[in-house]
Amino acid sequence: MPNTAEILVDTLIAWDVRVIFGLPGDGINGIMEALRTRQDKIRFVQVRHEESAAFMATAYAKWTGKLGVCLATSGPGGTHLLTGLYDAKLDQAPVLAITGMQFHDLIETFTQQDVDLTRVFNDVAIFNTQVTDAAHMENVAGLACRSALAGRGVSHLSIASDVQEQTSAKRSPRNLPRHTPDRWFEGDKRPDEAQLALAAD
Repeated sequence: MPNTAEILVDTLIAWDVRVIFGLPGDGINGIMEALRTRQDKIRFVQVRHEESAAFMATAYAKWTGKLGVCLATSGPGGTHLLTGLYDAKLDQAPVLAITGMQFHDLIETFTQQDVDLTRVFNDVAIFNTQVTDAAHMENVAGLACRSALAGRGVSHLSIASDVQEQTSAKRSPRNLPRHTPDRWFEGDKRPDEAQLALAAD
């Protein structure tokens, strides 16, 4: 049975993500292991500073039109992404930022690197949530990808380090498998004839 991090990485692969920019840290060990075991399908590009990861993901999104993805650990690792993510927001580039968190039972207890990253990312992100368990990840990973692509902006997922390694949790009765679509189609970018005529005048 896949764990939360594996569900995340498999979802990214299904959304045609082939590269992730980031810097390893204790708060994302589960995600790093999921990436390591899927190296043949998705490449991790290690940077020297998290800000670089955000700028690289943004540049990738701008140049390819595909979803750019950056990854950082908890606390300051996550906050270092912000400058690059504001570049994505202002230039309407589809970027998914993934951050780690403290262990779920230590959140908001003033422990090392305990920063409420979902609150920090509220202004920059059009989709922003803390993942609560593996069943939740099955839904929100696809929503985050689709929101960034369709909304031409930043999505953010924050995942506690122990939740990353949790195997699929029991679903609530309303959480039906695949109730969130795993596809997105870009709209037609051609202006209609009336718009062209108006622009020509």
